[in-house]
Amino acid sequence: MPLRNAAIRAFRIFAVAEAFSWAALLIGMYFKWIAGTTEIGVQVAGPIHGALFVGYGVAALVLWRLQRWPFTVALFAGLSAVFPFATILFERWADKRGLLAAADAVAASPETSRSKVSEESQV
Repeated sequence: MPLRNAAIRAFRIFAVAEAFSWAALLIGMYFKWIAGTTEIGVQVAGPIHGALFVGYGVAALVLWRLQRWPFTVALFAGLSAVFPFATILFERWADKRGLLAAADAVAASPETSRSKVSEESQV
């Protein structure tokens, strides 16, 4: 499924990009509010982070639908965008649990093949 693979790839890219944009925004906020030197960091990083935040959210919603994630997984995907750098942690967590595997990869996995063989042998 090309759409599924594209959605997974977009989600991974947005997860990392959103985390880096958080870092840029936090640095900009430091210079604006603590150092009191310039607002340019917030003016530049703010809209970029906002766009990546929305992109990550849309990608998470698409994967919720395509991958048939449970509601709690989708909820944690959305909540991870609220906390700095949590999107990377969520992406790694989801990947380890096979939630970001394409359908073809899941169907070809050794566990799936073994379970099909045992089901066929029981019939």
